[in-house]
Amino acid sequence: MFEGTDRVWMDGEFVDFEDANVHVLTHALHYGTGVFEGVRCYDTEQGPAIFRWEEHLDRLYASAKPYDLDIEFTKEELTDATVELIRSEGFESCYIRPIVFYGFDSLGVSPRTCPTETVIAAWPWGAYLGEEALEEGVDVMVSSWRKHASSQIPTNIKTTGLYVNSMLAGEEARSNGYTEAIVLNKEGNVAEGPGENIFLVRDDEIYTPGMAESILGGITRQTAITLAEELGYTVHDEATISRGELYTADELFFTGTAAEVTPIRSVDDNEIGEGTKGPVTDDIQSAFFDVIDAGEREEWFKYV
Repeated sequence: MFEGTDRVWMDGEFVDFEDANVHVLTHALHYGTGVFEGVRCYDTEQGPAIFRWEEHLDRLYASAKPYDLDIEFTKEELTDATVELIRSEGFESCYIRPIVFYGFDSLGVSPRTCPTETVIAAWPWGAYLGEEALEEGVDVMVSSWRKHASSQIPTNIKTTGLYVNSMLAGEEARSNGYTEAIVLNKEGNVAEGPGENIFLVRDDEIYTPGMAESILGGITRQTAITLAEELGYTVHDEATISRGELYTADELFFTGTAAEVTPIRSVDDNEIGEGTKGPVTDDIQSAFFDVIDAGEREEWFKYV
């Protein structure tokens, strides 16, 4: 995965990849006190371009607020660092990981004396769920692990520690022979995948769980909603979806920075639709990759 990756940006400096280290007593390592983003840079007709960078940056800064993580760098400085990193690595396309976390000082639960560290890494990364998944779809299971509620820990931000929930759900699915999981919220309604939002198609209308269902407000989710509405579809983006509705859906698909737009062909061994990528999913996926390939929506791209 990291072959050909030579440098990482750490707190204002570029360091060699093998020297991009933190102390073993780093606060975030012990308590999960960090926030991050996953962003893609695509090889478009206009050249390498970071997809929806501004939105990702806005969410990174918003995510830092509840944890009192003081990002010492401006958005412009992080943008310049990211662009320079991609250029210097010679990447035409890549995955970008900005992360902000409490570093090493004390090891009490309170991080007040710990410094805030900011890191940006980038590396080549293909289709998250496999190249064939984009065409053939994936087999998933409903996890026995529930998504935590926003009254317990904020669900609308990307906190490092919270992804242990995603790891448990995803590994449970893979251990049982599935590609990915679907996670229910504490009420038993559909929330999302471990690292993806989920969409349901019924009678040519599109449904996706709303923010009140303990989901992350995904940037690719919002992109899919925009594209679907432009294609003329009715989108219900504050839906409550029961587990049973998954099994009777005409189509299901995941969205996410890593997963992009990935069809779901079965849930708990129940075939969805015809067990292939459905026509609505295909429309949205095609529109998404048309935008990516052309790179023509300037408001959605930061050109490298």
